[in-house]
Amino acid sequence: MIDTHCHLTFPDYEGAVARTLDEARDAGVYGAITVSTTAHTCADGLKIAEEYENVWCTAGIHPLYADQGPHDWDAIRFVAKRDKCVAWGELGLDNHYAEPAKGIQHAVLEEQLACIEACIKEDPQACDLPVVIHCRDAFDDLIPILRETSIDPSRFVFHCFTAGPREMRMLLDFGAHVSFTGVVTYKNAKDVQEAALIVPSDRIMVETDAPFLTPHPHRGVKPNAPKFSRVIAGFLAELRSTPWDEFHATIDANTERFFGIPAPSLRQSASANSSST
Repeated sequence: MIDTHCHLTFPDYEGAVARTLDEARDAGVYGAITVSTTAHTCADGLKIAEEYENVWCTAGIHPLYADQGPHDWDAIRFVAKRDKCVAWGELGLDNHYAEPAKGIQHAVLEEQLACIEACIKEDPQACDLPVVIHCRDAFDDLIPILRETSIDPSRFVFHCFTAGPREMRMLLDFGAHVSFTGVVTYKNAKDVQEAALIVPSDRIMVETDAPFLTPHPHRGVKPNAPKFSRVIAGFLAELRSTPWDEFHATIDANTERFFGIPAPSLRQSASANSSST
């Protein structure tokens, strides 16, 4: 499996990216998607992705950095068109914090979605990528905005889901995918666990959001790291009463279909089937 969402450009991994990836592989996590939060980290993420074979990146402005403009949309578009970039984002809305102000977040979100739609229209082969969504306490505000775009709802993934069944039904009715972090493993996250039970198997993915949100029983370990996505996946398999091999194959298939990243377990399976015939 891979960690579908982490932040290898953050200071927590300065000088330690190679070691972090080695530890992940030792844990059965063969790669990671390092996710952009600003135009600057977008460029840094591309450098890491182009240096390491099993790292990919995204292109976007996080809502909590919306007030750090002006935003370099040309830089975002440049990264989006590179082969190692597999998604736009993360982008969205965050109502948990008072800052940046709602008006600023909404303005940047509108500008960013317009940038994505224009890029797809101009160069669909390079720019028609899935979109990683940050949505914290903002489902009622954000889903209607996304619904008004020309982007297929199935191309969105709501990352780091920390809400409950009501919000899960909203995003599922919208048609999006969903991804879980270590939060789902916490003892006080019963609503998140209840929500995880109603996700269709073809729309669930796993991430760490490292360096944040280390899963139980490693919660005190900092920084969080891609290797722990295996722990989260194991917890979800048990929670959903799904045999590990089946759940593993499911999340690998979902990751490959959504991000276009071929999972090693699927490649090995295909190779075995080819050899047997």
